[in-house]
Amino acid sequence: MIEYTISEVLKLMEVGKLTAKTLIRNYLKRINKFDKSGPKLNSIIEINPDALQIAQNLDEERINQKIRGPLHGIPILIKDNISTADKMMTTAGSLALEGYKATQDAFIIRKLREAGAIILGKTNLSEWANFRSTRSTSGWSSRGGQTLNPYILDRNPCGSSSGSAVALAANLCVGAIGTETDGSIICPSQINSIVGIKPSIGLVSRTGIIPISHNQDTAGPMARTVEDAAIILGAIVGADTEDPSTIKDNVEIPSDYTKFLDINGLQEARIGVARNFFGRNEYVDQLIEKAIKKMEELGATIIDPTDITIVNELSEPEYEVLLYDFKQDMNQFLRNNLPDEFPQTLNELIQFNNQNKDKIMPYFGQEIFKMSKEKGPITDKEYKTALEKCQRLSREEGIDKVIRENQLDAIIAPSGGPAWVIDYINGDHSTGGSSSPSAVSGYPNITVPAGYVFGLPVGISFIGGLFQEPVLLKLAYAFEQATKVRDPPKFLKTLII
Repeated sequence: MIEYTISEVLKLMEVGKLTAKTLIRNYLKRINKFDKSGPKLNSIIEINPDALQIAQNLDEERINQKIRGPLHGIPILIKDNISTADKMMTTAGSLALEGYKATQDAFIIRKLREAGAIILGKTNLSEWANFRSTRSTSGWSSRGGQTLNPYILDRNPCGSSSGSAVALAANLCVGAIGTETDGSIICPSQINSIVGIKPSIGLVSRTGIIPISHNQDTAGPMARTVEDAAIILGAIVGADTEDPSTIKDNVEIPSDYTKFLDINGLQEARIGVARNFFGRNEYVDQLIEKAIKKMEELGATIIDPTDITIVNELSEPEYEVLLYDFKQDMNQFLRNNLPDEFPQTLNELIQFNNQNKDKIMPYFGQEIFKMSKEKGPITDKEYKTALEKCQRLSREEGIDKVIRENQLDAIIAPSGGPAWVIDYINGDHSTGGSSSPSAVSGYPNITVPAGYVFGLPVGISFIGGLFQEPVLLKLAYAFEQATKVRDPPKFLKTLII
């Protein structure tokens, strides 16, 4: 099946060579072939039973010249921690929420439906967005099982937006939505050779999304091209009265991010290289050096190095903030959204997991849940001190400082390393990553495919200041169009050298 871009699908629909219903049928066949059988990628946790009917309705609207928006008839997969008020469940991959069906769409789901997108299904994820255990295996959930990496099947897909990234890479949809607190869009995107955008906090509403932290959580687009990611981003941004972070004074939020895409976007750009994220893997470093050289050829001025040196200092206060936030935000979400038959507090979740440990904790536990439960309210001095340190180090003493002192348009770094082997005994093995500064600061980060190490994808990150998505998209698009390194996965069983 062809890897359609959004614009290619729309052109075919406009001239009557393709309908949304036919496209959905084709994807359902491919899902059955690659996700539910064959290599059994296990990236999709649930299919929308109404997808074909929705597609037919949208086809009829097109016939009647009623086009909802740039995603009219486009199948999108949604991470299973995002509420959809339909026949599908919203569980964050946990059996604790199995059977829960939201009564209201998340704000971004309403936006997607208004734009004409078809919610094709829900994707598997690292359970509770990878915030349950200190020794977790990314891509595994008690409800959905293990998601596999389509490039080499015994390798980890990274998380927590594992299913969204894998489904896209394997061409099971046109676009997808993931969520990130720290690395959960960037890591799975780069490890599965797709484009991922972690937006600025306040650009995309979190209403209706099962939380970790109101300080760092955001949803974001995942796509096979920068243009597709830009189209999806434009559809989901917007002010939401239920999420005060999205109410901005004197900040113009674009509704169309494709207007910033410029094939010559690297000409005269000033790009800083964050060398402190190099040195983890020589093959990765070689790929990024090649990318830097290409940017120079395309007219960029490379400022090297421009290290973001606060990373090690961020680790401890960030973790502290997330533990506090998780307790408050999760308790609030459960109380406000779930019926009484489901757990109503973090403590009740812990009890449920203990009572069902054979199914929920066969490989790893819930150490993070327990640590979070012991935290006090977010009025504690300990919390306020940690939060102030996070914001100061990541912003004015971190990204803002580096950009200002070097007059940069963006900072680049390896998005991470190649995928590691799935390991239930030891859990995930870090292969490096550069997501934390942008995650903690609440600033944008875009990862784009940069190449392959023995067939395993590697991405390059473009990091910028608050609400600088237009600049990052311009740079990322120019790089993508000049390199076009992305290859579809071959579903290899194991690494053969």
